[in-house]
Amino acid sequence: MTRPALTAAHDAPAPGDGYVQSFARGLAVIRSFSATAPAQTLSAVAQRTGLTRAGARRILLTLQTLGYVEAEGRQFRLTPKILDLGYAYLSSLPLWQRAEPVMQALVAQVHESCSAAVLDGPDIVYVLRVPTSQIISINLGVGSRLPAYCTSMGRVLLADLGTEERQRRLSLRAPEALTARTLTDARRIAEAIDTVRRQGYCVVDQELEEGLVSMAVPIRDRSGRAVAALNISGQVSRTPAALMREKLLPKLQAAAAEIGRLLAA
Repeated sequence: MTRPALTAAHDAPAPGDGYVQSFARGLAVIRSFSATAPAQTLSAVAQRTGLTRAGARRILLTLQTLGYVEAEGRQFRLTPKILDLGYAYLSSLPLWQRAEPVMQALVAQVHESCSAAVLDGPDIVYVLRVPTSQIISINLGVGSRLPAYCTSMGRVLLADLGTEERQRRLSLRAPEALTARTLTDARRIAEAIDTVRRQGYCVVDQELEEGLVSMAVPIRDRSGRAVAALNISGQVSRTPAALMREKLLPKLQAAAAEIGRLLAA
């Protein structure tokens, strides 16, 4: 899958009391590394972030001094220490530690992979994943991002937003046809999300990747707000959308309700 373009330096907000440009540039450099670009030259980092070579070099050397980046010849790569940044988020939310056994029990019942994600801008970010096998060519793990408009968890979370906020988030990413089935027309995407809002769950059939079908439901807090989404994913040849909806939806809803109860506890 094509990684979404990073915000170029000249597109960022103007520096001021509420915006530290150098810090934002440092985060852009970190985000320029991915599964498709695990090691990069200085020139590649500068190109992907919209920074000058001198600016990218200063940030990379700073990250290297702090232990977040290492260099081998002309190639830079992230170190395992970068995981501390994501762990700080996960450890601040004990819910996910308590939710994992619920997801593991669901996987044992349905024999399909289970994931939880939250909404961040126009994307979903995976916060927990319990796989059964490699059913998708995209390498997914905690911290992975996917477009909200064409994923079951994304549509579930978008459906919980007000119309204006939903449109704002969708406007941040231009839809692209990842498969022949991907919805890219704004009106059809909006209709699909409205359907999800009415029925309370979402099934996405081969829009993200050929052969992949997924179904998601919201995880709600005590006030009823969807704070995350829970899904199961499988191969359409083994678990077509109709079968997933008929046989697995009640189990998925029960798991999400249990996680919601843990959140309220």
